[in-house]
Amino acid sequence: MVVSACAPGVFSSLSLAAKKYGFLLRELIVRDFKVKYKRSVLGMLWSLLYPVLMMCVMAVVFRNVFRFSVPGVSYLSYLMTGLTLFNYFSEASNLAMSSVVANFALLGKVYMPKYIFPLSKCLFVGINFVLTLLPLYAVILLTGTGLCWQHLLLPYDYLCLLGFTLGMALLLSAAAVFLRDLFYIYGIVLTVWTYLTPIMYDISMIGSAPLIALLRLNPLYQYISFARTIVLFHTTPAPRQFLICALSALLALLGGAVFFRRTQDRFIYYA
Repeated sequence: MVVSACAPGVFSSLSLAAKKYGFLLRELIVRDFKVKYKRSVLGMLWSLLYPVLMMCVMAVVFRNVFRFSVPGVSYLSYLMTGLTLFNYFSEASNLAMSSVVANFALLGKVYMPKYIFPLSKCLFVGINFVLTLLPLYAVILLTGTGLCWQHLLLPYDYLCLLGFTLGMALLLSAAAVFLRDLFYIYGIVLTVWTYLTPIMYDISMIGSAPLIALLRLNPLYQYISFARTIVLFHTTPAPRQFLICALSALLALLGGAVFFRRTQDRFIYYA
């Protein structure tokens, strides 16, 4: 009841801030790009090279050493699809967690909506995510996986992933103000989350039915599975997959926004 009552106010304020503070949002994103690629020889090319290099390393380890494979599909395409989506969530949520704490000095000088900081991080990493689609599609074409009209449905999956990530970003950035240990704890959580998400292995390799059912509760598994259904099997995801992706994104976004809004007035006491 409390969440549903707060929902209209949360989303209306988000929409208003997006219009009113659009210029500031753009400047924060531009600043992040300048900081990230400052004095880098390759610059934004790292957005293309990093996922490819990660895929190569993981493919050598898990396909050649541990003998992982996925029947009927290209393992490289399977791996790259999972890596691309999970890396977006991992990087965006990690950067967003420290976004409010890192900008305390700016908050004390001028008024601005505090959630613009985690939002800017999610959008900044989102631009890099769009760039990583280039090497993903290069792998899809080079491995003979091929394309299909269902690829037009992938933006739905990406928007749901963005919503889920933004919800987690709002939650983490607010919680980190009160608990700075979260910066260290979340690194461990992300490591565990990586192995609990079928990125480099097929979920059918797990023999325990209860464990498989538990892993399917992972929202990131649902987003990756949605993409793989299209990319690898050239089929339209089931209506249930559409619904699960949307609901998990909505619940995360709503929960994160409500928590952030209820705690933001106390941020100044922990600067």
